[in-house]
Amino acid sequence: MPAKGDGAPRAWQRMLSGRRLDLLDPSPLDVEIEDIAHGLARVARWNGQTAGPHIFSVAQHSLLVDAIARHLQPDLPDDGRLAILLHDAAEYVVGDVISPFKVVIGDIYKEVEERLLVAIRLRFGLAAQPGPALLRLTKRADRAAAFLEATRLAGFSRREALAYFGRPEPLPAPLLDDLLAPWPVDRAQARYLAAFASAAERPRSPS
Repeated sequence: MPAKGDGAPRAWQRMLSGRRLDLLDPSPLDVEIEDIAHGLARVARWNGQTAGPHIFSVAQHSLLVDAIARHLQPDLPDDGRLAILLHDAAEYVVGDVISPFKVVIGDIYKEVEERLLVAIRLRFGLAAQPGPALLRLTKRADRAAAFLEATRLAGFSRREALAYFGRPEPLPAPLLDDLLAPWPVDRAQARYLAAFASAAERPRSPS
């Protein structure tokens, strides 16, 4: 078997922090929030097919999902909020693969993504797998965000969005007006880091 650097396929990515994250066997020790925020702020949702002068980034999407989740469950503990902020964090490595392409490539994408998510959750002191209630809340908030992004930014009609994402949640307009206007990369990165710090630095709820 060839040694690394001697023709062996490379399955790791070097991060700006200097970490090398192995996609086949990701270690929590190689995960840094600065790398995650940097990457997610530069990954476009909807393959970049959104209106406006800036991409609508996965970092901004994550903040939208976080805001919706906290609106739906005002008593959401900070560890739950942290898990929601990180729900798409694997995309700082693998990018935002659109749902139609996930259908084409099958389960291998899900396997790689899940390995990365487990490493990320463990790195930040979370359970390897969120509990059922948190998973339901995350999915509900994620679908609500997708409906809003689809109709406001990605050119979907309301009828199409209802068919794919379900009926939207009633949400306050000021929240939506801020979080659905695509931000420059630096703002998305800074606001994601600030939200992460807000959730991560407080005492955790009892497990």
